[in-house]
Amino acid sequence: MAIAQHLPIYKQAGALAKLVADLVKNWRRDFKRTLGDKVLNECLDVSILIFRANTASGQQRVDFIQQTLERIQIVELMLRLAADLMLVTPEQHGTAIKITDDIGRQATGWKRNAATSPAV
Repeated sequence: MAIAQHLPIYKQAGALAKLVADLVKNWRRDFKRTLGDKVLNECLDVSILIFRANTASGQQRVDFIQQTLERIQIVELMLRLAADLMLVTPEQHGTAIKITDDIGRQATGWKRNAATSPAV
């Protein structure tokens, strides 16, 4: 078991949370505390789930990874809404989606590996 903070997926999750925190600072007041807080909390939950998956084993690890994948999809949905509301530029949205795609790819591979590994 690697230290969670050294995992590439964990670093990407941190980068996503930092990006979202920076973006939300510039949102209009009516969306900053509603949509902004929700998307940032989801990003933070992704980091927590990655940590929990790293410390778990067997089916519990697979479950945490699945929750991570679900949260990433929720973040993507909220970012799409932010783009539709013109709270973020297309470039900012694209940067965030690249990170979420990378996290999703890593989590999917990790889930596949965890599902086939014997429980420790």
